[in-house]
Amino acid sequence: MDERKRVVVFTGAGMSAESGIKTFRDSGGLWEEYNIMDVATPEAWERNRGLVLDFYNQRRKQVIQAAPNAAHLALVRLEEKYRVDIITQNIDDLHERAGSAGVLHLHGEIRKSRSSRYANLVYDIEGWEIREGEVCEKGFQLRPHIVWFGEIVPEMERAIDIVAKADFFVVIGSSLEVYPAASLVNYAPADAKKFLVDPKAQALPGIKNLEIINKGAAEAVPALVDKLLKEP
Repeated sequence: MDERKRVVVFTGAGMSAESGIKTFRDSGGLWEEYNIMDVATPEAWERNRGLVLDFYNQRRKQVIQAAPNAAHLALVRLEEKYRVDIITQNIDDLHERAGSAGVLHLHGEIRKSRSSRYANLVYDIEGWEIREGEVCEKGFQLRPHIVWFGEIVPEMERAIDIVAKADFFVVIGSSLEVYPAASLVNYAPADAKKFLVDPKAQALPGIKNLEIINKGAAEAVPALVDKLLKEP
């Protein structure tokens, strides 16, 4: 049994932004000049499948070309001392490519596809494209393995269970505005030490033992990791 203390890290768009991956919240509901409702909803998929596939193909190419930043790399060092669970809203694989072992994706993974009919049929994508006419083993079109607006977040219960066991809870690069994921901070134990890392971070009503770090992830996280590694 792993007796080490547990660090649970929750990462949002600000984590990946410093690797050059843009987010829709940077520009008033537009994501790379697309309206979110046109490319990231079940209705958009039914209305214009080709547009949705192309949009995510371009995002996938961008992710493949990106590299983990100093914050991603720093979190790996925590595993020297702690049991580390990373819960991320991000759909890229930068945590995994940095070397983190335990990563839970709340909103899906852009480098995977899944059946448009059978959600349990999930596949790794070779290269950066899903094309119209590519189908799962049961003959249905493949779609991005992404949780779109209006869809349930299937990993939410698992994420809550992980957060509830945290000795340290670290939020990085999240505005804590996208629900239900933003509610996770409420499930951290009251006595757990908590850190909120974001240039625009503010105190959260009712959340105890919270330290605010108003800096970007690549600057703040390596220093925070050093601090946690010195904890008794």
